[in-house]
Amino acid sequence: MPASITPTLSPQELEKQQAAAAAVRWVRDGMVLGLGSGSTSAQFIIQLGAAVQNGLKVQGTATSLASEALARQVGIPLLEPRRGLRFDLTVDGADELDAHLRLVKGGGGALLREKTIETASDYLLVVADSSKLVPQLGRFPLPLEVVPFTLPWVLDALDGLGAHPVVRPALADPSQPYYTDQRNLIVDCHFGAIADPEALAARLQVIPGVVEHGIFLGLAKAAIVIQHGQPMVLKPGEAARPATEFAALP
Repeated sequence: MPASITPTLSPQELEKQQAAAAAVRWVRDGMVLGLGSGSTSAQFIIQLGAAVQNGLKVQGTATSLASEALARQVGIPLLEPRRGLRFDLTVDGADELDAHLRLVKGGGGALLREKTIETASDYLLVVADSSKLVPQLGRFPLPLEVVPFTLPWVLDALDGLGAHPVVRPALADPSQPYYTDQRNLIVDCHFGAIADPEALAARLQVIPGVVEHGIFLGLAKAAIVIQHGQPMVLKPGEAARPATEFAALP
């Protein structure tokens, strides 16, 4: 019989595992957690599930149907949305983050649920590989979640802002649009460098039909980002510190 072959992980995949492992160390017994979406968040959910199997008691709500399915698979008890529900800690990835921990999110199409849960969280911890930290937001296209009926007028408004908007196609059939878990569309905007994220967010928020935009401001309290092969904790206005200095929420 041929020997089994263990797949070799790419450097980026290894970094995602490192960031996720560092984030799991911030979780404490009894916490109510927001469970993010995307590949780095998936690593966190998998490693959190292993901790649950070893006796850690937590509950969570997922920011996407995919994350919800993964959480169930690894045995994390889930809570349904309800009034008054708040989260001690949410762990989620980002498509981009800057030194002020302003984020661009929505590459996976879950920005509405992500922003909802993260706004209801006492602490948002971002987990990211080294490629996600940027000097200025805008290299990654900015996603907007849009009500389908309003799409023509939303695109007109975005053209007026110089967004170069593109309706995201479905992965399985690019001739069809991508639909979010809430059955909305995603429009990816190509602004280029975003010099003033706060001003742009304000302009996008008032376009009728834009349910949510992918600029996340004032939500992330810290980020675990891999730098030079090591997980480092970034906080706004502070120098990066090794994640080993943090055993729980600072």
